[in-house]
Amino acid sequence: MKRILSRRVVLGSMAAAGGFSLLGLGVRGFPFPIRNPRDAGEALAWRGQEMLLASQPLVREYASDQISREFPVNGTMPSHERYRRLLETGFRDWALRVDGLVARPLSLSLPQLRALPLRSQITQHNCDEGWSAIGQWTGVPLRHILAMAGLRPQARYVVFHCMDVMDVDKRPYYESLDLLNATHPQTILAHAMNGQALAPEHGAPLRLRVELQIGYKNAKWLDRIEVTDSLNRYGKGRGGWWEDFDNAPWFAGQ
Repeated sequence: MKRILSRRVVLGSMAAAGGFSLLGLGVRGFPFPIRNPRDAGEALAWRGQEMLLASQPLVREYASDQISREFPVNGTMPSHERYRRLLETGFRDWALRVDGLVARPLSLSLPQLRALPLRSQITQHNCDEGWSAIGQWTGVPLRHILAMAGLRPQARYVVFHCMDVMDVDKRPYYESLDLLNATHPQTILAHAMNGQALAPEHGAPLRLRVELQIGYKNAKWLDRIEVTDSLNRYGKGRGGWWEDFDNAPWFAGQ
């Protein structure tokens, strides 16, 4: 007897086939080995974002009267002597280094960064600890810095090296992004918050704001930006401190 397939079964099969095809593409392009179903889901979400947000639409921005009265502070403040000296001198002797797979390595002081084209945006910060807050961030679009440096053809990722050292394992904090997220118009290197110079507890002299991803991807106390073709040689090879230490997702899209 010939089996008759319902429309629901056919459509479900087509959706499943499409999902497996997309997963295959994600697994092939994902920067890390797929170890478990959660990794597979992360790779699928990462590939889906790449396809859906290729035109780089903006996330929601808010009005000034919606800025949160209190913006929670988290993270481990740098406690070493170098940071204390920099803070005492208003970061006079600090410069952001940009190197790796770039044609023109950069060293940019805080006044030089402030003189570059700026973007100001009021956005919502969503922390994986369960809180959110709205703040105004002002800084240089990261894609402008990368254009100044000139990406080499092998470039695939941007690694952010920070000045804070984590108490648990005494390793410096770091994070990384793919080029889609790094070059999004709202991904900025912020040196001001709510109309004032960035406070030390919020990441002075410079912090990353990547509005497409959740809290821990927004690295504070930036010291160096490195462009690379692989994330395998940083930390434990998972693309960030929390990813290494706590198995947090590298792609933390929201």
